[in-house]
Amino acid sequence: MKPLELPVLYSVRRNHALEHASINILNKKYPRKRIIGHSDAGGFWLHTEISVVEVTEAVMEALDRLRDGEAALAYHPGCGTNVAVSGIAAGLGAFIGMWDVSNKTRDKLSRLPLVVTLASIAIIASQPLGVQVQKKISTSPNPGNLEILHITKSRIAKKIAIRVATKG
Repeated sequence: MKPLELPVLYSVRRNHALEHASINILNKKYPRKRIIGHSDAGGFWLHTEISVVEVTEAVMEALDRLRDGEAALAYHPGCGTNVAVSGIAAGLGAFIGMWDVSNKTRDKLSRLPLVVTLASIAIIASQPLGVQVQKKISTSPNPGNLEILHITKSRIAKKIAIRVATKG
């Protein structure tokens, strides 16, 4: 069994895809509403002011559409995976830019333009890579036997959070 196919990781990847699909549907309907999500093996959380009824409808539609083969719904440009990939690339660019510089502050400051340039190029170049990491590692657009157990609204630190619990 491949590591990404381990049951707990596979559950997270499928929930992550369902989270993205749900957010993509909600973004189309409510383009000005802020939606933040994060997934785990038991489902996902959405932090939004959108009603639980509207979220439920979007989640059900998302699952149906993923089952119908709409894999593109499983990927989202605002995903934390993209941010992580860009951050790693920028860090590596900065590391390379500071390679073999002395400990003198003046020498470090003289490298700053190079470091900023390398980090910026790395961020730009890494953007398509973030989507590929979503496709190959952090999501799985095939829901398989994924079931929605329940969708509930709660408050976490005075903010609304909607929990989508899944199984399978």
